[in-house]
Amino acid sequence: MEMFQVVLAVFWLIAGGVSFYFSIGNARVWTSIAVGFFLILLGEIIPGALPFLPGLSNPYVLAMGHIIGTLSILIMSHGFQEYYVFTRTLDFEGSKLHVYLAVVGVIAASLVFLLINPTPDEDVRRVIRIVESTNWVFLSLINIDLIRKIYFNIKDTPISNGFVAFMVVFACIFLWKGSQLYIDVFSLDLVKDAYPIRYEISFWCKNLGNFFASISVGATFIYLGRLLR
Repeated sequence: MEMFQVVLAVFWLIAGGVSFYFSIGNARVWTSIAVGFFLILLGEIIPGALPFLPGLSNPYVLAMGHIIGTLSILIMSHGFQEYYVFTRTLDFEGSKLHVYLAVVGVIAASLVFLLINPTPDEDVRRVIRIVESTNWVFLSLINIDLIRKIYFNIKDTPISNGFVAFMVVFACIFLWKGSQLYIDVFSLDLVKDAYPIRYEISFWCKNLGNFFASISVGATFIYLGRLLR
């Protein structure tokens, strides 16, 4: 299983690197979307997939990972909303720099909030993880519907298939985060001996959803990057 986590980290490193590079090299309207996907790498995959690295077992690092994971889905959801408005009005506000500064500012404020409160133990981190997974599950469904609307607005353009790919991405994320939420809400990781089949199904759905999400994110941004050159 450790080897699987390392492979998973490699795919997310590729996906995160491609999405961040994409955010730099393309129009402002793509920035929030690309940065949101990049934050998956920073917020969750590195501390989750590489626990043997120094410092990644620190409770503050683990808690901050879930907070950044929550920011990730909120930022990319805002980005898709901006893109939908852009397809209707051909207008958008702000600059790329403002997006980067806002993201860094929110992360810094979240870190300060975490540091001035009691050390986040396992119970606190579990609550934060449930909040994160809940946001991912429901916003993934909302984003799939929003992306469907974007697709119909731009279906005659070369990049329309890229938004079909984004729907696949969020379907994989829904499987990943939905399974994690199910495990946490019912504490299946604590009672897995009593419910072995439910736990095993949820565990593998979570990991396979995560794996396919990492591949589809990287592939989608590479595909869009080639089209938008």
